Amino acid sequence: MLPESARRQTSTFLYQYAEEKGIFMKKNYINADHVHALIDLPTHLSIEDLFQLLKGRSSNWINAENLTPGKFAWGRGYAAFSVSHSNLEKVVEYISNQAEHHRVKSFTEEYEEFIRKHGLVVYKED
Repeated sequence: MLPESARRQTSTFLYQYAEEKGIFMKKNYINADHVHALIDLPTHLSIEDLFQLLKGRSSNWINAENLTPGKFAWGRGYAAFSVSHSNLEKVVEYISNQAEHHRVKSFTEEYEEFIRKHGLVVYKED
């Protein structure tokens, strides 16, 4: 779990690192146990490579900066969804209001509701 001060620093780090790598990160919000981000995926990266890059480098940075009491690592999973241009501002607003969302619902509750609402299939690694 990331403390509040580490979340703000990690958010800034992710924006800067994404820019260095030619990845346009329009918005992010770092929760204690997960991240929401709106990213324009470059054509040279797969979704899997993007997550590996961002999660790996940010974990290394969090540990190098000693932002958590012990060794930090993100969980193995991730979720990615495409967004139409007409919905970009709604998604930015949604990400911006994450603190409020999670006062009402846990991440798991919100995620499961989203999956049901949109009829999505979740693929799990073996």
